[in-house]
Amino acid sequence: MIGATMNPRQFLDRVAEELGKIDPAQVKNLADLVYERYLAGRFVFIIGNGGSGSNASHLCEDLGKGTIKREYFDDDRVKRLKVLSLTDNTPYILAWGNDEGFDRVFLEQLKNLASPGDLLIAISGSGNSPNILKSVEWAHAHGVTTLGCTGFGGGKLKTLANHNLHVNLDDMGIVESIHLTAFHWVIDDLYRRISLER
Repeated sequence: MIGATMNPRQFLDRVAEELGKIDPAQVKNLADLVYERYLAGRFVFIIGNGGSGSNASHLCEDLGKGTIKREYFDDDRVKRLKVLSLTDNTPYILAWGNDEGFDRVFLEQLKNLASPGDLLIAISGSGNSPNILKSVEWAHAHGVTTLGCTGFGGGKLKTLANHNLHVNLDDMGIVESIHLTAFHWVIDDLYRRISLER
């Protein structure tokens, strides 16, 4: 925890420094991959644990609502982005986690819902969460494109996923914050493409 040795100014300066190191091409690629699914009418699934799970829920909400211009809310002719965070089905997660193991809580949902051509956004700061890795492996075997959002050294996910958004830093809190900051630009970019360029 880098912030444990810093005052607020030092911490914020460090976060700003780390934000400046992110590859903007990776952030744009995430937006492009989501937009391709929007155009094709395919699903975007998002998974993560802990703070990354919270980011998955946040990203899902923003993608589903924040990409639509208010004047189109009641227009059924306007196509919507199909997006679902698999972190939010608590009874399903508890059933699989309790009965068969926590490493299956996302994988089994994908088996019910995913189809070839969909996108799986897998968020894991360490890049080594077993339930994330199993889901990405299944996705590859079933024609689902994957993007891993990682921190630290990237773990196994960085090499396993088709695409990456990597934060090369050994601090989970800052990694999660940078992921969320990148996600907010993705939302803004998709809002422009989906709602402003109509």
